[in-house]
Amino acid sequence: MIRQENVDLLADHSLLLAIPAFLPAVALVGLVLFIAMRDRRAEKHENEDTRAQSARTDRTEENP
Repeated sequence: MIRQENVDLLADHSLLLAIPAFLPAVALVGLVLFIAMRDRRAEKHENEDTRAQSARTDRTEENP
């Protein structure tokens, strides 16, 4: 960029103007990641409960 005399560039507002465009997208990605992680944790706990319950059922069937 060629500098001209007596011209001061005080600020570049392009990033500031882009924030309202990107903020909803970033928030949406964060929300999707939060829900995905929560669902994976819930599924993990559900699978552990199912395994524990089936193990108890198998033991009671073996010992009448």
